[in-house]
Amino acid sequence: MNTEIRNSNYTTQEKLQILADAAKYDVACTSSGSSRRGKKGELGNAEACGICHSFAADGRCISLLKILMTNHCAYDCKYCINRKSNDVKRATFTPEEICDLTVEFYKRNYIEGLFLSSGILRNPTYTMEKMCETLLLLRTKYHFNGYIHIKTIPGASDELLAAAGYLADRISVNLELPTEEGLHTLAPNKTMQNILNPMGKVQSTIASHRMAIGKSAYMERSGGNKFLIAGIFSECLNVQKKDKAISQNSQMNRLESYKKYTSLDHALTWENANQLAPHDMSRLKRSFAPAGQSTQMIIGATGESDYTLLQTTQALYQGFDLKRVFYSAYIPLNEDNVLPEIGTPPPLLREHRLYQADWLLRFYGFQAGELLSSEQPNFNEMIDPKCDWALRHLEQFPVEVEKASYATLLRVPGIGPKSASRITYARRYGRLDYASLKKMGVVLKRAHYFITCGGKQMYHTPIEASYITRQLISVDKKDLWNTQHANESFTQMTLTDFGVC
Repeated sequence: MNTEIRNSNYTTQEKLQILADAAKYDVACTSSGSSRRGKKGELGNAEACGICHSFAADGRCISLLKILMTNHCAYDCKYCINRKSNDVKRATFTPEEICDLTVEFYKRNYIEGLFLSSGILRNPTYTMEKMCETLLLLRTKYHFNGYIHIKTIPGASDELLAAAGYLADRISVNLELPTEEGLHTLAPNKTMQNILNPMGKVQSTIASHRMAIGKSAYMERSGGNKFLIAGIFSECLNVQKKDKAISQNSQMNRLESYKKYTSLDHALTWENANQLAPHDMSRLKRSFAPAGQSTQMIIGATGESDYTLLQTTQALYQGFDLKRVFYSAYIPLNEDNVLPEIGTPPPLLREHRLYQADWLLRFYGFQAGELLSSEQPNFNEMIDPKCDWALRHLEQFPVEVEKASYATLLRVPGIGPKSASRITYARRYGRLDYASLKKMGVVLKRAHYFITCGGKQMYHTPIEASYITRQLISVDKKDLWNTQHANESFTQMTLTDFGVC
């Protein structure tokens, strides 16, 4: 492929339109996890909660300037709109142009930071070098102290990986597809080893750096996880991974199969990572990827079941201590026999259910094997995964809210971490009733089928699967209709609305 950059006829505004639109399929754009105060003489700060100041072209409300450095690509991934065989407009930002855009957008209060990804220009090392050059300019010449999320390029050198970790707040290495077979079919230029090897190195370096500054090797999680003995982040499971026979658990087998790709014995460490970087990173006095790392998987391009996807998700969280796993419903864009036909609706509801299940893994103490199995490999799209689990385990219900533990309350549909915490606190000082539960945030239209309060149900309803399923489906349909109806009155804002273009 000819990788000459022929965009001299494009203005910066035209490049922005091309490359911002090309980046809309990258969904990992959260800025949570890194908190840093502003400094005198520098621009910007990073807040753990993030903000939403601007809108992407696809309607996502984000606080980051989300662009590709280039949509030129030497790879020919079948699912990608920017693959080399596609006839699309090509453009490339220079490092200075990206810096100027980021600073100007920040000064206008449109963004809080930068999300930078890229196609493969010439080769992975060359592309990654240009991306690191961009970040170095932002941090040193422009003194930009805001949040930066960078998508690393699999196959780039360890030196550049180290540089990216010191310059950015969060690093992502996109897994793309959950199995090696799917990756070989749709992305022949990529290998699981090239993806998981840098993921393991980043994880090892983050852990070493955290321990060197007196923190735990593991990333911070929700405070409620310490009460979830069977959660995927519990110390109990970490011991089990090391000491028990992994062959008894298919999810653990998947984790072991991933580990064969990672050279953890030769991984970067905090002591030598800044020495490997092409510039002296020690003078910047920055933490290594303080917001952790994340990844993204495409949903619906290949035939993997939800069970496989969820097993992969749990393996990634436990094996690489990822902060987030993102899911992207595949939108048919390219004609190919192995892909869904153009015009096929993207599996957005399936994506939504996977995100709900992901939250159950991270905050509610569930494991992949509890939510799905080889006998039931896919979620029921008509109801959320937590309700689906509860209906298959009605022998555990109803739960008495005045006596149940925090972990048990979290398994009740309609009760989340905040409401469960409020219940366990409030019941120490008095009796509870359904009115007080509603004030605490319990969604009673779901929860009342599965709880008693003071030994009494809210209504005299049968604890019977088919009846409760019908009621929950009608509730979910009503909520979905209300959401869609509410969105009809809004018009998508563009960069033109902000007076930028």
